[in-house]
Amino acid sequence: MSGRRLRLRIFAYRGIEFLSAHVPGDAGPGEECLLLVHVRKVVGQIRYRICTACGEGVISGVDIDGRLHSTGLGTRALSHLRSLHPGITWRSTLTLRATRDLLRRMRILAAEAEPRCEHVLALGPAD
Repeated sequence: MSGRRLRLRIFAYRGIEFLSAHVPGDAGPGEECLLLVHVRKVVGQIRYRICTACGEGVISGVDIDGRLHSTGLGTRALSHLRSLHPGITWRSTLTLRATRDLLRRMRILAAEAEPRCEHVLALGPAD
């Protein structure tokens, strides 16, 4: 591992905070976001919905600053999301290769075309 890559990996583990937030505006009810923040700058986010009644969650977006790819930050963020919502079965609507690989490593299944949870259906479609 090169020195620069090692420094970025350490930065990703020490310098990034995770903040939960509700997504305002047109995102739809129930849409939540896990922000990845360094000082006062957002360097990534994970968008998701959860239904505590059914114990299901759907990840609808993963966006991490390009320079922080391959630092383990995505894995750390998804692990943090799981710890925030224990007992939730996670699925994802994402299909991009890099995201798909991350989700497969984290054992998060692809969501079906029709959500199994009627409560999530009542909230409307995820982004």
